[in-house]
Amino acid sequence: MAELDLPVSVASRRSPDLAELLAELSTVRDEMTGFAAQCAGYLTPIHPNFQLGARNLLHYLALRQRDLRPLQYRLAELGLSSLGRAEAHALASVEAVRAVLHALAQPTANGLDQSAETGPTFSSGPRLLAEHSTACLGPVPAGRDVRIMVTMPSEAATNYALVEELLRQGMDCLRINCAHDDVAAWQQMIGHLRRAEQALGKPCKVSMDLAGPKLRTQGLPPGPAVLQIGPTRDAFGRKLAPARVWLSAAEQHTVAPAAAANLAFPAAWLSGLRAGEAVAFVDARGRRHKLHISSCSPQGCWAELGKTAYFTPLTQFRAAGGTATLQHLAPLEPFILLRPGDGLLVLRRAAGSAPAAAGDEATAAIGCAWPEAFDYVRVGEPIWFDDGKIGGVIEQVAPEALRVRITQARPQGEKLRNDRSINLPESQLPLAALTAKDRRDLAFVARHADLVALSFASSAADVEQLRQEIRRLTDRELPIILKIETRRGFEQLPALLLSAMQASSCAVMIARGDLAVECGFERLAEVQEEILWLCEAAHVPVIWATQVLESLARGGMPSRAEITDAAMGDRAECVMLNKGPRVVEAVHILSGILRRMQAHQRKKSAMLRGLRVAQTWPAA
Repeated sequence: MAELDLPVSVASRRSPDLAELLAELSTVRDEMTGFAAQCAGYLTPIHPNFQLGARNLLHYLALRQRDLRPLQYRLAELGLSSLGRAEAHALASVEAVRAVLHALAQPTANGLDQSAETGPTFSSGPRLLAEHSTACLGPVPAGRDVRIMVTMPSEAATNYALVEELLRQGMDCLRINCAHDDVAAWQQMIGHLRRAEQALGKPCKVSMDLAGPKLRTQGLPPGPAVLQIGPTRDAFGRKLAPARVWLSAAEQHTVAPAAAANLAFPAAWLSGLRAGEAVAFVDARGRRHKLHISSCSPQGCWAELGKTAYFTPLTQFRAAGGTATLQHLAPLEPFILLRPGDGLLVLRRAAGSAPAAAGDEATAAIGCAWPEAFDYVRVGEPIWFDDGKIGGVIEQVAPEALRVRITQARPQGEKLRNDRSINLPESQLPLAALTAKDRRDLAFVARHADLVALSFASSAADVEQLRQEIRRLTDRELPIILKIETRRGFEQLPALLLSAMQASSCAVMIARGDLAVECGFERLAEVQEEILWLCEAAHVPVIWATQVLESLARGGMPSRAEITDAAMGDRAECVMLNKGPRVVEAVHILSGILRRMQAHQRKKSAMLRGLRVAQTWPAA
């Protein structure tokens, strides 16, 4: 081999630095191949689709057992790869750097000893990940490399237009959370999707999350069925514009996202309304008002309301064609307002907010949907509610209640509602992999879903138990999504991956809500990075989930931090949005963010697209 034309700074370091680097990197290579040989038994049950990925995961785990930073700095000084992007092809990356070091250190030598161990190459590693992502999550959409998954609200069961618009704006996977709604609603949601697929000529996967053994609040009695609607006002309370209200038939209720409120009336009464008509009513406070009908169509009517009014199911609306009352007006969701320093009783029974017992400092109480947890908690352990929005410390464990002192909440108070999460990150809870409800729900999931998500996955045995249930229910292979949302699940991720990879297709969801509470908010960024790296090493697709553009989806404005977080989701193969009144707009904005980001970043690699500022500066 001819001597390379090297810069003086590199040539002067050939000996002994290059020889030492080559020896150190050879040791790293030997550790990787030795670890893979030691763990060869784990590869036997792996599906052929994932054989290279599983072997590469073992190589990557061995590579990351040591602190590589000193080695990385020295490699970077020579202008060589510092192994910072080795996830998809760990052994090939090390061997490539060894070959260059060998050429630099011994330019006249005949070659470098090569390991008999094999792994994915620089081209096959990314290709395998792309193939596995398509098999599990569906094809990449036109113009965008990252898919979008959307959680269905209950409204999707009765509102076909919502599902069609989500698909039109960029939804690639419809997600149903089995913790909410029921079989009838799930069936309607999927039926709406299949109809929309035909109408738009666009495929979409259906993913269903098993509820799992999640602790949730319960028992607060429902609030009154009342709805407040008022005109838009400025900061001084001056009216800027009347409230625009959408009226549709209760039998085929539709939702207008731009409306201040969506009201349902009997179709026969609604069909008699005409543009320009005034509908009179007396609101819940006894005040007289009028809804002014501005336009009508076969789908419904638009109306304007000039003054604030309160509606109930008893409110009578009088028009030329007769009188009607509101349909489907849901009761207000009850809540407890908790501030730092407040006391709270968490009850075994499904009881709601209640007066404190004599001598008890607690001012409110709420039930727990899994009271068996009381047997495993200890005084002094932390407890968190609603994905970490409210935190406290357990002060007393009694047979029928936990006494909690609130330590974390906004000074003005945080609302705790029914069906909100309860996390006990330091308590040793014997949570079963599949609950009785999960097993019942699986009968539907196995027939109708394209993917099934295993909530609170924490061991290889959990994955195998789910696979056995699926095999019992159906002959088709249903890919499993591992939801990583507990500290134990994160710590057991390699074992979980190797178990899931025994099937032909699988994925991982970074469920960042519970995960942040379990591992600590300050560690979330670090933990989600490690999950991304390990999954890329295994060639397993990742779903980036929880609170993506949440402020926007819930009806507000996205924060700058949320936009940045959504952009970082480009490193995953799919990004999940939660439900909210403006989720359609959130899908549209997220799709645009992901389209733009793929020109700048792919996984950990910066993509050097031409920069406009570089092309236009200095100005002519």
